[in-house]
Amino acid sequence: MSKKNPDAYTETETQGAEEAETSVESEASVELEAEKSWRQGLPAPTLEAFETELEEAYAEAADNKDMYLRAMAETDNIRRRTETDIANAHKYAIDKFAAEILTVRDSLELARAAEVQADNERALEKMHEGLDMTLQQLDSVFEKFNLRIIDPEGEQFDPEQHQAISMVESDEVEPNHILTVVQKGCWLNERLLRPAMVVVAKA
Repeated sequence: MSKKNPDAYTETETQGAEEAETSVESEASVELEAEKSWRQGLPAPTLEAFETELEEAYAEAADNKDMYLRAMAETDNIRRRTETDIANAHKYAIDKFAAEILTVRDSLELARAAEVQADNERALEKMHEGLDMTLQQLDSVFEKFNLRIIDPEGEQFDPEQHQAISMVESDEVEPNHILTVVQKGCWLNERLLRPAMVVVAKA
């Protein structure tokens, strides 16, 4: 019988040889652990015990990875909520102050609406000039802090930013449009600080 050329081994034979070598190494490892246990007076571990421990280790690793991913997701959610809260705190920090200063503007407009009489025309004109300047300055401050006045006279009624206090028949404006603005409203950034109080035309 002729000797087989080593280069002529098939892939199956090579794989079989590798598996046999791995099996021998595993058995050697088990025997080594068994010998150590025997020397320490402990029960000798078996291959099945090693496999069980390995499966438990895989399961524990999977649980730890799942907990890690959940913790990372929760941390990311907290970070985004915190960023949103901080942004809102910056945008709406003057909320209460703006509501108070808005009533001051209302009072100035009421004074500005006073009729000029013939007997004290010059004095009232001076007062109106001062009120106009004060309102302009106040509106400039409002603009810097993103306060926008809502003055919707003649516009279509919008319940999102208007509050109807009454409805009357009118030939001046179309139905469901604003006939009179009783009190102007105001936006603070994207938040409605106060709706405009209006009288709406009936259909």
